[in-house]
Amino acid sequence: MRSPLNKRLFRELRGEFGKYLVIFILMTLTIGMVSGFLVADGSMIQAYEESFEKYSIENGHFWTEKKMNNAQIQDIEDLGIKLYENYYVEEALTNGSTMRIFKNRDEVNKVCLMKGKMPEKPGEIGIDRMYADNNDLSVGDEIESGGHTWKITGLVALSDYSALFSNNNDSMFDSVKFGVSVVCPEEFDSYKADQLNYSYAWKYNTEPKNEKAEKDISEDLMEDVAKEVTLEEFVPRYTNQAIIFTGDDMGGDRSMMIVLLYIIIVIMAFVFAITTNNTIRKEANVIGTLRASGYTRGELIRHYMAAPVFVTFIGAIIGNIIGYTVGKDYCAGLYYGSYSLPTYVTIWNAEAFLLTTVVPILIMLVVNSVLLWYKLKLSPLKFLRRDLSRRKQKHALPLSEHLGFFHRFRIRVILQNMSNYAVLFVGIIFANMLLMFGLMLPSVLDHYQVEMENGMLSKYQYMLQMPASMAGGDSKLEQMVSMMMFSQAVETENPDAEKFSAYSLSTLPGKYKSEEIILYGVENNSKYINIKWKTSDSASDTDVKNVENIPEVYLSSGYAEKFSLKKGDTITLKEKYENKKYKFKVAGVYDYVGSLSIFMPIQELNKTFDMDKDSFSGYFSDSEITDIDEKYIGSTIDVEDLTKISRQLDVSMGSMMNLMDGFSVIIFLVLIYLLSKIIIEKNAQSISMAKILGYTNGEISRLYIMSTSIVVVLFILISLPLELEIMQILFREMMLTSITGWITFYIDPKIFVEMFVIGVAAYAIVAAIEYRRIRKVPMDEALKNVE
Repeated sequence: MRSPLNKRLFRELRGEFGKYLVIFILMTLTIGMVSGFLVADGSMIQAYEESFEKYSIENGHFWTEKKMNNAQIQDIEDLGIKLYENYYVEEALTNGSTMRIFKNRDEVNKVCLMKGKMPEKPGEIGIDRMYADNNDLSVGDEIESGGHTWKITGLVALSDYSALFSNNNDSMFDSVKFGVSVVCPEEFDSYKADQLNYSYAWKYNTEPKNEKAEKDISEDLMEDVAKEVTLEEFVPRYTNQAIIFTGDDMGGDRSMMIVLLYIIIVIMAFVFAITTNNTIRKEANVIGTLRASGYTRGELIRHYMAAPVFVTFIGAIIGNIIGYTVGKDYCAGLYYGSYSLPTYVTIWNAEAFLLTTVVPILIMLVVNSVLLWYKLKLSPLKFLRRDLSRRKQKHALPLSEHLGFFHRFRIRVILQNMSNYAVLFVGIIFANMLLMFGLMLPSVLDHYQVEMENGMLSKYQYMLQMPASMAGGDSKLEQMVSMMMFSQAVETENPDAEKFSAYSLSTLPGKYKSEEIILYGVENNSKYINIKWKTSDSASDTDVKNVENIPEVYLSSGYAEKFSLKKGDTITLKEKYENKKYKFKVAGVYDYVGSLSIFMPIQELNKTFDMDKDSFSGYFSDSEITDIDEKYIGSTIDVEDLTKISRQLDVSMGSMMNLMDGFSVIIFLVLIYLLSKIIIEKNAQSISMAKILGYTNGEISRLYIMSTSIVVVLFILISLPLELEIMQILFREMMLTSITGWITFYIDPKIFVEMFVIGVAAYAIVAAIEYRRIRKVPMDEALKNVE
């Protein structure tokens, strides 16, 4: 015979439809978002990894001063590579951005057409899809430069520009003011020779085994190529940020999304546990009768777990359906908002299904089964008597008569519902954490931008670069002549210019990824770097055993903050692809957040890294340097360059922040609604009795709704300083694990006001719903279950 308990399941779901509906909606949205993210993340990563072969991405490229002839090409290809012309021109567009234009490629660095069609005749152009989105351009629009006008026929993704770095030395790509594009051969051939940048991509005939081998091969290749042609730049793929930056960054948010899912599931599990506990209290007589009739504790546990597990299961299934349809498209859009990725194919992700369906159901089973097992250990007689306490009742807390009846009553309501309010407090903290993160990012980026503008080392920072052709030469004499020619070519008469040396090392890999540190060698009495130097001898060796005569350096404040370093500490850095390590002692911290940097006297830096004592790497200047040939300038760092990171993060993460804001408000509403509903239901008999005694709905609301209102407002205020402390820790962890460089943590004070107003406004909506619930409590409720 079928158990009659099964008939109660759908009756319970129907009777508590509102409660289960909001829980179902929250579970579905959460699982849908996380499932969509995991599916999109896995699919996009696979599409990126497959693109190297699918689109025949280069192993590297180099620029030459002049076009190579056939003999030079043949000699270079005899080195074990295949060369491909990858010429381009750059046009300054009328919208204030720069467009890098290539001839359509069909052999190497192939192009993925995202929308429209490829350009087929002069006057047509296919532009990068992300650049188009950021500049509100679409198929059919026109773009202009000083002397050209093109009609956009298609939106494309260039496989060698998944991150839009205009210069490989830039700290951050810029998809707003820099774009790449392709035109048909006829259009490209209309450019004059002096407008072309002679770039050649290469592919190895035999792929290197690993990155270390690739580095060794590419260094030898650079020297050999430099003997054949005059090199302007030489960029192997493993150093090409336009290609590798995307792969290094993708997948970093996966752990965060999984943690987000499980936090919400655990909170919902406890909400279910509280609602189930309330159901047990209401149905104590029924449970006592069933237990006395022979039903086992296990049967009752399975019965009362059925509804929560059923709602979770249906929410997980529908959430996954949403995740594989709408959710994955939205999350993929977040990636497409940051990177110029090719079209991807959705891949079934068994791990995503396990994490978003099986694990949530297991969490729900464990939390609810533990609570039910504990509650149902009481004897049938205790249930029949509606005595669910496990110990002797304590006397009620005495309250002063001077408080007044309403104040005393509200305090009693709060004390009787402490467990419910405890879960509410945890939920408020979590919801406000998401809200704070969503609201604070714009203020963090704005503050960072102001810091950059006010704290620059100089208005212009020129990093010089010797053409690769000069770096060639086997003999000491040839190298010396090259250095003399270079030194003469990069002298300037600008009175603002001040020389500096520079060197690059890396932090040691460990818990966090290795990061590049720029070491500046600065002149004594520098007018740009206000530090009083104390010189010492350098110490370096392979095993870092010598701890004496360690040079003293100053750290940039960004470096010191990121790695929690202070004066007196000793730091160890290493060559990026070698075992050679260097130790430095921190003499102080210099106020500069523009990069992770170290400052030391120029003579000491040159000596430490075996450079000529008079060598230098660049200039600080407060005015533009115009008397140095651009081919000798590797990069120019100005305020636009330093604020790229804030501008790009704002573009990339704006949609995610809006999503978090909305999601946090939904969680806040759901939790307050569910727990307020439980409190009203728990006190339904008392509310009914109050109505019989003549209290109006408004007066009863002052007793019950006002109690929760006081608690909610108090919890919001208490949670703000706690969330600030937690957010500082989380933000720091995010900066350490996900972002190269450092952004100072900052929250505009008005954000706390916004959070408080949003929280109170959200609760006002719930309070209005609960007032209607109080009005619907009938007077005859007081006559039920009278003991």
